[in-house]
Amino acid sequence: MNIPLVAEIVGLEKIINTDPVAITFFIGYMAMFASAVFFLVERSTVDGKWKLSLLVSALITGIAAIHYYYMRDFYLQTGQSPTAFRYVDWTLTVPLMCVEFYLLTKPFGAKGGTLFKLILASLVMLVTGYIGETSGISNNILWGIISTLGYLYIVYEVFAGDIARLTKTSDSPALGRAMFLLKIFITLGWSIYPIGYMVLPGNLLSGAFAVSSIDLFYNLADAINKIGFGLVIYYVAVSESSKTVAVATS
Repeated sequence: MNIPLVAEIVGLEKIINTDPVAITFFIGYMAMFASAVFFLVERSTVDGKWKLSLLVSALITGIAAIHYYYMRDFYLQTGQSPTAFRYVDWTLTVPLMCVEFYLLTKPFGAKGGTLFKLILASLVMLVTGYIGETSGISNNILWGIISTLGYLYIVYEVFAGDIARLTKTSDSPALGRAMFLLKIFITLGWSIYPIGYMVLPGNLLSGAFAVSSIDLFYNLADAINKIGFGLVIYYVAVSESSKTVAVATS
């Protein structure tokens, strides 16, 4: 075997075995790939009106798996954070997660305007976050504030806006429990993104913890949030499909 190739393989193995960030890139890739397969397979077991929801869940985890495959290689070869890859992933998957909120409440009366507002807020959050993270220390705080406002609007919609009102007026205990779990993801799981941004040099939480560990938190949060979102959607789809079958056979 070629000696430089052997040395490269040994070097990569050393990084993978000793670097927790590298390990989480592998875990994130495999976990989200497996989840995408699961949601696609289970799509055939639910009622027709929930099939699109599970398809979107599969798209979210599938897109993330592909990006994590490339982010993993980028990190192993450079040792640097794959910022551009990560924002490309978020720009595709976070709006799709907002679509999931709409699809969950659509059977109970959600309108297209709600979907538009959620997607617009997510894009504001991501685009301004990327500008702030890549345009230098002097711009971090300004763009970070704008990005956080986009995030807070999504929180508002889920807790007190259209999504919250439709959840309260629905007659679905499964939807109520699902929204309770999704509120936890939004407030605790998604909060890692603005917090990670604010620890960058020159920002509000600069020095709170090592910037080099941000990818570790991002990777774990991504896997938990995206797979968790999909599992909550799956729970509602199965519960509501069972209810439809029970009514049809009674």
